[in-house]
Amino acid sequence: MMKKSIATLATVLLVWTTTAEAKTAPESFADLATKLLPSVVNISTAQTIEGHEGPTMPQLPPGSPFEDFFKEFFDRNQPQQRSRRATSLGSGFIISEDGFVVTNNHVIADADEISVILQDDTRLKAELIGRDPKTDLAVLKIKNGKKFPAIKFGNSHKARVGDWIVAIGNPFGLGGTVTAGIISARGRDINAGPYDDFIQTDASINRGNSGGPMFNLKGEVIGINTAIFSPSGGSVGIGFAIPASTAEPVIRQLMKSGSVKRGWLGVHIQAVTEEIADPLGLKKAEGALVASVIENSPAAAGGIKSGDVILEFDGKAVKEMRSLPRIVAETEVGKPVDVEVWRDRGEKTLSVSVGELKAAPKTASKSGGGLASEMTIDELGLTLAVITDKMRERFKLKEDAKGVVITKVDADGSASQKEIRRGDVIIEVSQQEVSTPAEVKDKIADAEKAKRKSVLLHLDGQNGLRFVAVRLRKK
Repeated sequence: MMKKSIATLATVLLVWTTTAEAKTAPESFADLATKLLPSVVNISTAQTIEGHEGPTMPQLPPGSPFEDFFKEFFDRNQPQQRSRRATSLGSGFIISEDGFVVTNNHVIADADEISVILQDDTRLKAELIGRDPKTDLAVLKIKNGKKFPAIKFGNSHKARVGDWIVAIGNPFGLGGTVTAGIISARGRDINAGPYDDFIQTDASINRGNSGGPMFNLKGEVIGINTAIFSPSGGSVGIGFAIPASTAEPVIRQLMKSGSVKRGWLGVHIQAVTEEIADPLGLKKAEGALVASVIENSPAAAGGIKSGDVILEFDGKAVKEMRSLPRIVAETEVGKPVDVEVWRDRGEKTLSVSVGELKAAPKTASKSGGGLASEMTIDELGLTLAVITDKMRERFKLKEDAKGVVITKVDADGSASQKEIRRGDVIIEVSQQEVSTPAEVKDKIADAEKAKRKSVLLHLDGQNGLRFVAVRLRKK
């Protein structure tokens, strides 16, 4: 019995050791670097910057004693050069034998001339095929009558935190430079654009590395080095790369047509917090809460409503709000997709035909008589009133405003902590429309009977249309 146990343990140890050895770093990156360096290029750009006009001599009466003085002064201070040539350097990589080159948009932005410098120092004039500022990507084309050494994209989805990576680029204009490190984090949002999903690495990346590739140990491009965090301007071990999963579809479109078509849903969304999840009956604070639906949009045609929580889009889970725009943008225009939403405390599947995101899509902004009496809702710390012509004038409300207007906010109430202000309009309470303070009171009573700790308000105000979960004050 003892011998059998020892043998089993030895087998387990052998398997663990073999697995561990397979995951360790290679003794050298030299073979990988030798293979990849010819496909990585330096990008050189030139731009003409117009000089500023010098000071203008004031108009003086003929024969003025100051005429000679001012003439000499302004002649002496006129700029010697009215325009100058500015140059910048970056990195890129070849993705096809016929000469397509990928780099960052900010590397070539506003350039009059773009040159690509190969590993053997051959300098070739590059043609700009297309660029996409939203993802900071650009595609160039070079020719010299020969086939170029191309590299392929890998599956960035499979890259894990802790995996080894190799970066090659042109830091500070020094030419092909190889650095190695690991993936430090994934899914970073650095506020660079609407589709941020950066891979973070500790490999040395500096100015000039922009547009260069990040490789896995198979020699596949899993990221495009784009930005660094650096108080000093040099590498401090925090660099960011656009994942291949985001970059490749954009690059393929740029290669094909020189522009990018993106999917469009037509909703304004906000994050689902713990406080919002509770009154909606969601077990987890996940998904994207629809604050408003744009008229005549794909979402409106597909039956998506304000107050829905989008949990899944085209088979892809929406774990957090900011992932939805990226998922929609990557979806083929015109494609019918299933959208799973949370509505009325249950899941519902809708079918939506994805529209095309235009450069400047139509957006939704984030009669007299009736009751004029106000009512204080102690549970919320708000005083409410029916919308009348007098209230519209007092709070500068829209002509078609519906709901109840907030006339006073208790500084000690929970609503004040949510940046709810006088003049905001409550459209719905617990996803049900209200038009009088009494109806708001009834909805709160229903929530208390259901033993809910908070209610969900749909507001229209200075911060646009939004949902806010407000905790009910204990009596």
